[in-house]
Amino acid sequence: MGSNAIVTIVVILYLLVMLFIGWYSSKKITSNTDFMVAGRRLGPFLMAGTLAATEIGGGSSLGVVQNGMGDYGLSAAWYIVTMGIAFVILSFLAPRFRGATVKTVPEYFRRRYGKGSGLITAIIMLLPLVGLTAGQFIASSVILSTMLGISYKLAVIIVAVVVTVYSIMGGLWSVTLTDFIQVFLIVIGMIIAVPFAMNHAGGWDAIMANVPADTMNLFKGYDLFAIVSLVIMYVATFSVGQEAVSRFYAAKDGASAKGGAWLAALINFIYAFIPTILGIITLALINMGKFDAASFESVGARYALPVLAIQTMPAIICGLLFAGIISATMSSSDSDLLGAGSIFANDIYKAVLKPSASSEEVMKVTKIVMCLVGVASMFIALFNTQSIVTILMFCFTLRAAGTFFPYVLGHYWKKASTAGTIASLIAGTIVVVYLDKFSGGNLFGIHFSQTIVPGLVAALICFLVFSVIFPPKNQTTELAFEEED
Repeated sequence: MGSNAIVTIVVILYLLVMLFIGWYSSKKITSNTDFMVAGRRLGPFLMAGTLAATEIGGGSSLGVVQNGMGDYGLSAAWYIVTMGIAFVILSFLAPRFRGATVKTVPEYFRRRYGKGSGLITAIIMLLPLVGLTAGQFIASSVILSTMLGISYKLAVIIVAVVVTVYSIMGGLWSVTLTDFIQVFLIVIGMIIAVPFAMNHAGGWDAIMANVPADTMNLFKGYDLFAIVSLVIMYVATFSVGQEAVSRFYAAKDGASAKGGAWLAALINFIYAFIPTILGIITLALINMGKFDAASFESVGARYALPVLAIQTMPAIICGLLFAGIISATMSSSDSDLLGAGSIFANDIYKAVLKPSASSEEVMKVTKIVMCLVGVASMFIALFNTQSIVTILMFCFTLRAAGTFFPYVLGHYWKKASTAGTIASLIAGTIVVVYLDKFSGGNLFGIHFSQTIVPGLVAALICFLVFSVIFPPKNQTTELAFEEED
């Protein structure tokens, strides 16, 4: 049997296992709460696995390899290390998030600040989830087509069908169980790749002799301001992004939520340097003439690792690595898909269109919307309409800028008001749009690589000022009652 056939079989088996887990998880679903937040039964280990897998996507894996072999060197690891720092910070907020017993972020806004705030937040958060799903489908499909030698369009269909089917069958249960397997595939697959790549290069001394002298400088590509900006961006987006914060809602208690965040941080700290080192080795191989940079030009430098793996690793090891790389993107897209379905069903259909809807009906609508988002994302990926993805990904920054402070401070500050929330949403949106679309990230002569930072500052000022001027009639952090289903 040829090596390509072995790699293909390993990857197909992995995809079939994902579908089996979806079917198995469907047997555990008896209510809408089971489907959206896994019955609030996740312990720290399951929570850590699904939290880490969700945020370690294709961009953070293959993108870090690309940066490691580019101008960043060892400092490329900061992209993932800062995720770990964000999880450490969030571990102190996690028990409060879990204690709110909501299923979605818009539900929190609705019960804390009123129906209008909940609806606006739901709309703001739906669009980026479609963009994130499409973006991960594109990444997964390029990887799959590159690795198996199949057409890109066939790869899109395979990825979209597998992810959508197992996510719809088991909801957060299937997403959690698949993520738990996927995070180990990602980490172990990458770790196994290192000695093979290093051996092909002739050892570490040979690698160091064939890369620039400053490659191992931990601050080559990121200064302190850029690192802090990344941490702020991750804290903000992980706090209000449904694909991440739903894990805190699904924890069985506050201690599990906190422990899961710490363990997820540890996984990030360990993993961060693995794709970085692989990138540095790839650069050395190119400089040695052992690896032809032109061999991955057709798919882009980001996909250098799959091409390198095919050339340097045994077929079974290569197949495991490929399954791990696909895992990185699939473990993010399934969460985005579930998040989109949950928000529409819970916060638009149930809250606005049909308040009398039963638990079974809301769960059915969730699945229908997940299917529609999966199909829409598949078509966006099929035609590789990057302009649409770029627009939707822009919404990713928008959703966090205005919602972060009303959400986080709402758990602690009794005077947080609806007026302050609306002002925060407007201010954060205006600043991010201006910086991203009109000024190229420049404000008052300062350039911001992360436009969310000044957006958050403007949103905080407006949130505090308007909450003080227009305080709530009932000053409490308690949420309006809604029956759990």
